[in-house]
Amino acid sequence: MSRGNQRDRDRERAQARGNHKAKNPKNDGLTPEQRRERDAKALQEKAKKKAAQVAGGGSIDKLESYNIKKK
Repeated sequence: MSRGNQRDRDRERAQARGNHKAKNPKNDGLTPEQRRERDAKALQEKAKKKAAQVAGGGSIDKLESYNIKKK
């Protein structure tokens, strides 16, 4: 049962895959507090858009399916 150079090749492949990942993906120049404010604002806008869609009568069937509780 010889494995040959399988381990070495696997290590090389793992290193190659690891090099493609971003080292610091949150490097957008914002502090954590600013990021929280930005995200909260985006969620509020999304909620307003959804409320307007419900008020306008858009896709009520889909929204009602969320409110149905399974027994």
